[in-house]
Amino acid sequence: MTTPDSRQAVSREIERSPAPRDERVAQTGTLRSLAVRPELGALIGAVAVFTFFASLSPIFRSVSGAANWLEPASTLGVVAVAVALLLIGGEFDLSAGVMIGTTGLVTATLVTHLGWNIWPAALASLLVALAIGALNGILVVTTGLPSFIITLGTFLALQGVNVGVTKLVTDSVQVSGVSASPGFGFMHDLLASSVTLGSGSFRVTILWWIAVTVAATYVLQRTTFGNWVFAVGGAPDAARKVGVPVARTKVILFMLTSASAWFVGTMLLVRLDSVQATAGVGQELIVVTAAVIGGCLLTGGYGSAVGAAIGSLIFGMTQIGIVYAGWDADWFKTFLGIMLLLAVMANELVKRAATSGGKAAA
Repeated sequence: MTTPDSRQAVSREIERSPAPRDERVAQTGTLRSLAVRPELGALIGAVAVFTFFASLSPIFRSVSGAANWLEPASTLGVVAVAVALLLIGGEFDLSAGVMIGTTGLVTATLVTHLGWNIWPAALASLLVALAIGALNGILVVTTGLPSFIITLGTFLALQGVNVGVTKLVTDSVQVSGVSASPGFGFMHDLLASSVTLGSGSFRVTILWWIAVTVAATYVLQRTTFGNWVFAVGGAPDAARKVGVPVARTKVILFMLTSASAWFVGTMLLVRLDSVQATAGVGQELIVVTAAVIGGCLLTGGYGSAVGAAIGSLIFGMTQIGIVYAGWDADWFKTFLGIMLLLAVMANELVKRAATSGGKAAA
């Protein structure tokens, strides 16, 4: 039993103990504050990539050139931002790429073979995406298996379903003709139209990419859910002890990733008026690469949406810059691989500096 004398003794001991240092309120200089930002390395890399390709090709640095490399960056960036949130939350999703094709196929099949209006068809496709994302999250948090394994299984399953069902329904590996659906014109204007500025034709997807990045940044930096994302990725056990709904947060993050893939799948569908059964396959590693180049750690708890967007920008500039430079496009993946390795090492050094409070890492 605690007595008044013992409580007084504890109070005196606390008063004599030095106050612990709280890094959150410690004064830091402007340079140090910038140095520990996860997107700093990606920003420097983006400037370097732009300068490099701009010096090789005048077209690359022109308005039309910018329109060309912003287009692939924007479609990749929407999914990369969502994947960044998932990585910060300590999880991984290998099914994000194939989900682009799955959702596009669901919408296209409902429109062309069942006669649905494209808007309810797209809504039904979104519900399918959210269900798959929720299933991924629930399996991860209930089984304790690595998300890499769970989503790899989802990736393989969806890849087979996409090809098998598409062949069964259409006797081919493509579904096309959604432009005949009522409501297609407005959806096309909203998701796939373009605006001419000078000599360049800029897709509206660029605006959606910026909007998604701004929204994700606000959620991470200004909301309780954003605090939960960092907490479950950095220290899930500690987060659970202070009341953070770890399981629910992870499931929501998986659902957001699937929703972002649906959004990109819908944008590509209305732009091309068709979708291939293999659409999106191979993009899962590209979006993870963009997020990691942007400052996210595969170990969780660290990263930013802005960094993922910049990583996507590097992807777009590299993909188009290699073409403008007259190089063999086969070197594109090599270039990305080198940047990924450099980014992982740089991010780890920045993370150590940030968590050591400016002291040298052991």
